[in-house]
Amino acid sequence: MPLHTKMLIGFVIGTAAGLAANFLVAEAGWLDALITYVADPVGQIFLRLLFMLVIPLVFSALVLGVVEIGDPASLGRIGVKTLVWIVAVTTIAVTIGLLAVNLFQPGQGIDPQIAQTLLAQSSDRATEIAGAREGVSGVQVLLNIVPRNPVQAAAQGDLIAVMFFALMFGIAATVLRTPGTRSFVGAVQGIYDICLKLIGWVIALAPYAVAALLFSITARLGVDVLVQLARFVGTVIAALGVHFFIVIPILLWIFGRMTPLAFFRGAQPALLTAFSTSSSSATLPTTLKVTEENLGVPRRVARFVCTLGATANMNGTALFEGITVLFLAQFFGVELGMGQQALILLLCILGGIGAAGVPGGSLPVIAMILVMFGIPPEGIGLILGVDRLLDMCRTVVNIGGDMAGSVVIGRSEAGHEATTVDAAVPAQAD
Repeated sequence: MPLHTKMLIGFVIGTAAGLAANFLVAEAGWLDALITYVADPVGQIFLRLLFMLVIPLVFSALVLGVVEIGDPASLGRIGVKTLVWIVAVTTIAVTIGLLAVNLFQPGQGIDPQIAQTLLAQSSDRATEIAGAREGVSGVQVLLNIVPRNPVQAAAQGDLIAVMFFALMFGIAATVLRTPGTRSFVGAVQGIYDICLKLIGWVIALAPYAVAALLFSITARLGVDVLVQLARFVGTVIAALGVHFFIVIPILLWIFGRMTPLAFFRGAQPALLTAFSTSSSSATLPTTLKVTEENLGVPRRVARFVCTLGATANMNGTALFEGITVLFLAQFFGVELGMGQQALILLLCILGGIGAAGVPGGSLPVIAMILVMFGIPPEGIGLILGVDRLLDMCRTVVNIGGDMAGSVVIGRSEAGHEATTVDAAVPAQAD
């Protein structure tokens, strides 16, 4: 049985069992014990195994990607294409989100009494998130891209700083080309190969981890919170669906010359992993494997685009941020004009690029935007009950955007390489 089929079965079993448990025995002590001591640990061990591989994989994949790209002109060309893809697709995503929230007005439909109950239940967590971005200036965020200590940045999970360090390492290794440098690149290739082997072992456990993670979420969440926040949840999922099932396939068809059916069939394992882990960083190992092997993207392009995309290409997250800000503005009665909404669009694009690729990584960014527009940041407590589900959905969109971008850029590079080879043939014949 194919792995993605096993993962799908695990997903269905975990969700069905969790909903049944929540409906039939929600108050039972043994259910809480089952979640705390069995389901949660199984899911968390799987996530920890994936996170364990992220730093060595990010470093080795970027160094090798830069070295294999070779000349600085090619590196600059692929880098510019990646940046254009990220900005363009994220802009489309946020625009869809803002149109959806203005159309459906989800912030107008919540019972104030239920809203106050939700806010009270999550007040501590909401306050913690609201204060997470205080005292951090835009200049400081820019400076933090360059790490003082790359080892410390790796230990703290600061992927952008690790990526910058790896890019510098890769560029220097490309320029030098000494025997020692070649030995170092060989060692990095060994690290990458070992990571891929470990990924294969970890992903074999995915069906069981998916079942455990989904059981924990659905057994605790049930359908009550979804009913209370149905309009908000529906707006987010509808906007994500439009972007994922309409916009991305159109871009793939036009620029990547790949049918949506072929893309979704090949991308299934990574998309299921993204849905179950809610983390672009944790899904990165599977994303790289699937993009190279199933979607046929050149290895050097896949390593570069997917690794950067795991942190920078968060179009689903940016879409969610825009909807959440306007939803809370509607709920608290804060009027936002078109100019302010355009500014929110820009901030969400930048926030999507800067959001951490971990579960809930977008919430501090949302809190920062709320403060800027005079919206009570504690309002995040309204959405915390359903954020895990929506995080799973937007992570799928993030990963899908990474893989689609790799396909599009890979195809454009293949055309460029063919042109270069054709131009070189007469010179060799002469």
